[in-house]
Amino acid sequence: MRARRRFGQHFLHDPAAIERIVAALSPGPGDCLVEIGPGRGALTRALLQSPCRSLDAIEIDRDLAALLRAAFAGERRFALHEADALRFDFTALARERGRLRVVGNLPYNISTPLLFHLLRSARALIDLHVMLQREVIERMAAAPGDAAYGRLTVMLAPWVDVQRLFDVGPGAFQPPPRVWSAVARVSVRSSPAFPVSPAFAAIVAAAFAHRRKTLRNALRGLVTAAQIECCGIDPAARPETLPPAAFNALAERARAPIGSSLS
Repeated sequence: MRARRRFGQHFLHDPAAIERIVAALSPGPGDCLVEIGPGRGALTRALLQSPCRSLDAIEIDRDLAALLRAAFAGERRFALHEADALRFDFTALARERGRLRVVGNLPYNISTPLLFHLLRSARALIDLHVMLQREVIERMAAAPGDAAYGRLTVMLAPWVDVQRLFDVGPGAFQPPPRVWSAVARVSVRSSPAFPVSPAFAAIVAAAFAHRRKTLRNALRGLVTAAQIECCGIDPAARPETLPPAAFNALAERARAPIGSSLS
């Protein structure tokens, strides 16, 4: 079957890359796996060779879904959901299966919204082993001060710990993409790294809207220079130098008058 551009399809076929993904995931007998975008089923087949308890696959392409149903019709641990992963209810599935381990070569054209859709069901998830465009994985796993550190890094930080595992070249796919890919392990935290302020997202978005601006200028109208200093942060600092928790401290100040006591 030919890849369809509107679904961002690039089918993983390289046995070495598939073996490395399964080894990184290391499925155990009690694991309930969810594969997003199984495509032609190359990774699916390898996952079903593991001792996992169940494998639910989510595929939006109806023709591929028909192929997968026929290919794995005799596998009692396998269930196919012909659905859009951006609208799929992972929490409902976890109520049936138990907490989920997500794996997949995610469509690069919807990677960021899909990550945040998954994290809205964070309590239903144990971890994610995902392949994305290499630059996206670099941003997800970046540390303060890194060139790739930015809005995506900070917005994910309260909920997950990201470990970049390995790169995958274009030749591992059919058709080959124009970019390199990478695989990351995204471990979902049992509780947020810090209590997230309602203003957190707005502060992070404003801070990184113009990366070269100082915090004083980037957050003008949201947080004053005096409030920034109350957080122990230099108003002349640039956003890419701050750890995620510092943005949350600024968000708390954005909701509070100067001089107030915050727990």
